[in-house]
Order: sequence, then structure tokens, then C-alpha cells
Amino acid sequence: MDPLSTSYPLKYSVPKARVFVVFLSMVLCTTILCLLQLKFFKHKSKDFYSFEVKDLRGRIVSLEKYRGKATLVVNVASYCQYTDKNYIALQELHREFGPSHFTVLAFPCNQFGESEPGSSQEIESFAKGNYGVTFPVFRKIKILGSEADPAFKFLIDSSKKEPRWNFWKYLVSPEGKVVKFWRPEEPIESIKPEVRSLIRQIIMKKREDL
Repeated sequence: MDPLSTSYPLKYSVPKARVFVVFLSMVLCTTILCLLQLKFFKHKSKDFYSFEVKDLRGRIVSLEKYRGKATLVVNVASYCQYTDKNYIALQELHREFGPSHFTVLAFPCNQFGESEPGSSQEIESFAKGNYGVTFPVFRKIKILGSEADPAFKFLIDSSKKEPRWNFWKYLVSPEGKVVKFWRPEEPIESIKPEVRSLIRQIIMKKREDL
């Protein structure tokens, strides 16, 4: 009777072991998927080029198209004491360094002295007609408060510097990270060395990848 009685636990332990293995596998797979998903979203939230914005005609534009370039992001305005000097400087930068490895991205904003009151058509006409702007100008946005545009909010959060007036500039690396910022009164000559440095890195990396 003893051999017979000892066989019963073995008979029922095999299915239980299988169930445990299946359960453990499911838990491990779920954990791995959650970690991968978390990593994906974390990456997205820390990358400027992962955002979408709208152009002057209201069409959605993915900033992903600028990945791999050095990018100078600016909040612009048409009727400001810094307008003339800055638009001339921005176009000069874009002409000298763009468009293969560098671009200026302009975001009109009316939150500082209400100095950008016009429509999208008026903003475009002003920038191109007065300064021959060839860099992208996007739809007017808010950059402060609860309605702040997510892409610009990323720049502020990353740099810990919130614009206090028009024409604040944020230099973004080819990987979408904020490198440096400048106030509106700072000269263009202080920006050029930083842009050159990033472009040099881009060119060297491309050569290494060949």
C-alpha cells in the first residue's frame, strides 16, 4: 500500500507546476512590456523633435523632420523694439548655416506686450515682405500659462528659463536636447560659435558613419 499511496502527490504536482510556470512567464512578459513602454514614452517626452506643431495654414507638422539638424527656436513678434534687429539676425544665421545642417524655427506669440496681434497671413506677409524670411514660421502659439504649446513648454522645462519677452532663443541639438538659450538683446555673434560647433559635430558624425 505504501508505494501506491506515495504516487498520488506526484500525479497532481505536475499540472500545478505547469500552471505556475505559465503564470510566471505571463508575469515576466507583462513586466518587460511595461518597462519597454515606459522607456518609449519617457524618451518621447524628453525629445523636442517628438512633438507636433501647426504651420501658418493650420496644417500639422511633425518636428521629426528637423531631427539631425542644429535648430534655433525663437518666439517672434512683428511689433516689438527687438523685431527689426532680430529678424535681420535670424535670416542672416539661416542664410549662413542653413538649410542642410541648421534651421531657425519661428513661433509667433502675442503674450508679451501684445506685439503679435495679426493673423497668420499678416504675420507671414510681414516676415517675408520686410525681411525676406526663408526659415519656417509656424502658427501663433502661447508659450506661458496652462495653454502653453507642449513643444515650447519642453524648451522652458529643459532649460529652466522662461521667456520674459519676445525673441528668446533656444538652441536644440540634432538629438532634440536644449543646448543653450539667449535673451533678445544678446548679439548674433554670441550665437554663431555655438551653431558652428554643433554643425561641426554633425558633419564629423556623418563622415564617421560613411
